[in-house]
Amino acid sequence: MNLQSEIPLEYMIVLSTAVFFIGLVGVVIRRNLITMLMGIELMLNAVNINFVAFNHYLFPHRLEGHFFALIVMAIAAAEAAVAIALIINIYRKFSTVSVDDVDELKY
Repeated sequence: MNLQSEIPLEYMIVLSTAVFFIGLVGVVIRRNLITMLMGIELMLNAVNINFVAFNHYLFPHRLEGHFFALIVMAIAAAEAAVAIALIINIYRKFSTVSVDDVDELKY
């Protein structure tokens, strides 16, 4: 008797879809730069869930999905560092982090 039961792939797909669309709604609806950044991070985490889940179910003895997830995490960390630096500079110039109030960067 196996006490460790595996989570079905469908559950992982539903979880990653829910996390992705929560992040997408956060990016589209919210007008705060920090919450938009958090939404992008949620979408990247949903991609990581898919990489690891499909790797586990399609190629259980390989680690390609895990390596792709690590690469996505490194890119997400670099993206977050650059985005936070931009948000800090925008806040210093405009004293707000709302996307609607920062319209002078168009020209």
